[in-house]
Amino acid sequence: MAENRASARDEAFLEGVPCWVDAQLADVEAGKRFYGGLFGWSFTASHGGGVWARREGEPVAALARKADGRLPTVWTVYFATPDADALARRVRTGGGQVVTAPAQVGELGTAALVTDPEGAVLGLWQPGSHRGFGRRHEPGTFAWAELYARDTAAANAFYGELFHDALFGPDAEPDFGRAPLVDVFPAEMPPHFLVHFAVEDCEAALAAVRRLGGRVQAGPFATSYGTVGVVADDQGASFAVLQR
Repeated sequence: MAENRASARDEAFLEGVPCWVDAQLADVEAGKRFYGGLFGWSFTASHGGGVWARREGEPVAALARKADGRLPTVWTVYFATPDADALARRVRTGGGQVVTAPAQVGELGTAALVTDPEGAVLGLWQPGSHRGFGRRHEPGTFAWAELYARDTAAANAFYGELFHDALFGPDAEPDFGRAPLVDVFPAEMPPHFLVHFAVEDCEAALAAVRRLGGRVQAGPFATSYGTVGVVADDQGASFAVLQR
């Protein structure tokens, strides 16, 4: 599929476009070593004791410290919106749930966590001073988000209604898709979004993941949008590497 080339540096992301990702980690310093080694990221301090990951000076992701050790160690994808409160209401109307109500993150913007009707967690981001990705769709940056769902028809209906313009509008160039959960994961795995980062060589990236203490969970395997390997970092956060 074609890339969505809107840039956080010059215009707002269309509602429903993945605009940011973060990882909730027990050990941010370990995360810096792992992801710096894998993607060549540099880091600067950000809100709440976490860090922003950067490529060539531009923000590409965040590593945040878990407030509670019982929380999952995960990557979350955030979808852009001009009005997080209104979008959260539409999520509820469509059968989803609000996990964390929209709340301001300093001057950066407003964030919320919600689920779709099957329970897959996604973030909502209403920009303030931080619009989202400064770079994407290039090695070491966000490339794709895949929703692994039990009922892809229901997922298509929910997201098609929620993010219609981003998926089907005249200027739509989607960079997230839907797939049956059992295509890659066992049936007992809950529905979820999998964040993909672009790499030049999938096999080399998988070798680097192993060398840095992570695990390869699946792949490499071919998809309609490239060659994918599903991995976990050395703290257990799952993500994917994508060679196009």
